[in-house]
Amino acid sequence: MSIQNVDFMVDKSDLTRVQFERNSIADIAPGQALLKVDSFSFTANNITYALLGDAFSYWDFFPAPEGFGRIPVWGFADVLSSKVEGVGEGDRLYGYLPMSTHLLVEPGHVNDHGFMDIVSHRAARSPIYNQYTFTAKDPVYSPENEGLISLFRPLFTTSFLLDVFHAKSDFFGANCILLTSASSKTAIGLASLLAKRDLEVIGLTSASNRDFVVSLAYYDRVISYEELETLPVVPSAFVDMAGSGDVLARVHRHFGDALKKSLLVGATHWDERNDVSKKEMPGAVPEVFFAPGFAQTCIQDMGRERFLTNIGRAWADFIPHTSNWIRVEKSSGSDQVEAVYRNVLNNVSNPSTGQILSLWEGARA
Repeated sequence: MSIQNVDFMVDKSDLTRVQFERNSIADIAPGQALLKVDSFSFTANNITYALLGDAFSYWDFFPAPEGFGRIPVWGFADVLSSKVEGVGEGDRLYGYLPMSTHLLVEPGHVNDHGFMDIVSHRAARSPIYNQYTFTAKDPVYSPENEGLISLFRPLFTTSFLLDVFHAKSDFFGANCILLTSASSKTAIGLASLLAKRDLEVIGLTSASNRDFVVSLAYYDRVISYEELETLPVVPSAFVDMAGSGDVLARVHRHFGDALKKSLLVGATHWDERNDVSKKEMPGAVPEVFFAPGFAQTCIQDMGRERFLTNIGRAWADFIPHTSNWIRVEKSSGSDQVEAVYRNVLNNVSNPSTGQILSLWEGARA
C-alpha cells in the first residue's frame, strides 16, 4: 500500500515562489524505514540553508524536481514502518528533516541511541546532519519541551561553536564583539555565552526590536543599525547573522584595521545582500563560518565525550531562561506553513515567538 506524501518546495532561484508537491511513496524495501514527519521549527536559520543551498550543498539532503529545493528543518518524526533491525515502528526521533509529511531513510550504524541515514545522496554530507536520535534515549528530551528543542538545539549548537571558536584564539585580540541581528536565536544563544567572557558584547538590531533585545540582559550595549558609526573604534570581532551587504561594508569601513575578525553566520536580511567586494573592505577579510566543519574539529580536539559534555552543560544552563522571553507558537496545514515561511523570509516575524510547524492539518497543539 502506497503512502501519500506532501512536500513543501521553493524555487531555488526565487525563494518567494513556492509550491506543494503531492506524491506517493511505495512500500518500503529491506534496509529502509519510513518516517512520519510530525513537527519542526522554522527560523531565519532555515532561510540561510536555502540561501546557501548550492554553496554548502543543503539542497542535496532531500532531492527535489529540477529548479526546486526542499528546505531542511530540525524536528521530530515517528517511525511509521521499518525493515531495519533496531528501528521499530512507533519510535520517536529527533533530527534533520524536510518540510514534508514523510521521509524515507536507510538507517545504518543503528544503536540504542539512534542511527545514521546512509542513503547514497547524503553520504558525502556532514554526519551531524545525518544523525537521528531516539527520544527515549536522549538525555535532553522531554515531551513538554519539544518545541524548545526544535527551536534551539541546532541554533544553540552553532552559538556554542562560535563561542569556542573565538575563545580558542583569545578573541583574535578583540576587546569587544559585535553581533548583527541581535534578536535572532543564534545571536541570543551566543550572547548568553559571551556574557560570561571578559569582553564587551554589542548587539546590533532594528529599532523596532531594540527594546526586546535590551530586555534579554545578555548584551552590554544594544544599538540600532542607524547608530553603528557612533561606536568607538577599538579592537573588535564581528559576527554577522544578518547578511546585509550594506551593514557588512559599514562595519568594515568604520572599524578599519581595528576589525580583527569578521564571520558570516546567517542571512536574516537576505534581501539586502549585494556584491560588495571583500577586497575593497578594510580590516579582517570576511569568512563564512561553517558550524559542522568546526564541530568536527572540536570533536577531534576534545574527544566526543568531552565535547558532548561541554555543550550539554551549556545547554542546561541556557534553556531554562528561554521561557522568560520566548513563546512557542504552533501552526499546522499547508496554508499556515506557507504563511509562516513568508513571514520569516520577509523578516517580519516576532523575535519573541518561536514557530513550530506541521504539514498535517489539525496537528496536535
